[in-house]
Amino acid sequence: MTIWRLLLLPVSVLYGLITWLRNKFFDWGIIPSKKFDHPIIGVGNLIVGGSGKTPMIEFMISLLKQKYKVAVLSRGYYRKTRGYRVATPESTVKQVGDEPLQMALKYPDIHVAVCEKRKKGIKIILKEKPNNQVVLLDDSFQHRHVKPGLNILLSDYHKIFTRNFMLPTGNLREYRSGVKRADCLIITKTPSVFSPLDRKLILKDLKKFQIKKILFSYIKYGEWIPISEAAHKNPMQEAKTIFLLTGIANPTPFVEHLKRKCLDLQVFSYSDHHQFSQKEIQKIMVKYRETFSGTKAILTTEKDSMRLRNPELAKIINQVPVFYVPIEVDFHKGYKTQMVKLVNDYVESYFPDVKKKKGRKSSTGKIHKTRL
Repeated sequence: MTIWRLLLLPVSVLYGLITWLRNKFFDWGIIPSKKFDHPIIGVGNLIVGGSGKTPMIEFMISLLKQKYKVAVLSRGYYRKTRGYRVATPESTVKQVGDEPLQMALKYPDIHVAVCEKRKKGIKIILKEKPNNQVVLLDDSFQHRHVKPGLNILLSDYHKIFTRNFMLPTGNLREYRSGVKRADCLIITKTPSVFSPLDRKLILKDLKKFQIKKILFSYIKYGEWIPISEAAHKNPMQEAKTIFLLTGIANPTPFVEHLKRKCLDLQVFSYSDHHQFSQKEIQKIMVKYRETFSGTKAILTTEKDSMRLRNPELAKIINQVPVFYVPIEVDFHKGYKTQMVKLVNDYVESYFPDVKKKKGRKSSTGKIHKTRL
């Protein structure tokens, strides 16, 4: 923590009191919180910055879309539009934001929408998509005008909320006691090989909050996906020198992953949702061309690649191999089963017939599985 942040401690105290009072107004019913008679799952965090909300939403999309009609509602951070808007594969980052566009491209059969007013957005989804069965709310924990039926809270292993302070001295959006609203806390981005002692220490640290359920997840990195024309012509999965371009909240886990994959890693890091300029892209291009290496490539995240779709930027990067590295969420042993059960049990409570159809017995005693 810098001295400048410490000097802002009085502002943090004031901000904390305001958020505490706001939460109390919701708790007491002075500010109404809408509860829909429809499965609504909220995913959020207590700390500003990336905790892995998008890959967690994608995990639940993959889990639910085989049985249910799923919609995702996001605020659409840093978009240039306002109000309700549907994200499609033809949308742009300026229209819907980078994360909604990523989900719309990855899951074209899923209804993805953005709206800064979540209650309004849900009402429009249920009106326009009367067959919808589940709505997933992205980054919804502090948006208390809607009360999700299942509230999932995420906390990055590298910056767990118990070790942080209120904004602007720290990065907490609200007091730590807010964790009590969560039905489940997931510690994300843990090492893939996770020490039992480390887990025990974290659980001990969290014990005083009396959290209903605590799970541990980690990130799995996929094969490089080509973005530029040069990358399509010369696909690769490794390079001696990697130039990493990121505009995400916490690139540390990605940086540590890539350090194990190359001899030389050069990082060009910007703030979360950063809109890359032509000058910034030209800077990494110059560095790439000036570096002598057996094999070299420029890598970025899937989220950042959405912003590189800008035609002006795409034109600059097309002559060199540029890839993005897809990620997905996985859980440590035993925790994935708990997560799947938690989500399925909640949604199935609204659709009991789905549970019955999954494995009804015939008169012969054989199990007949019904496709939904």
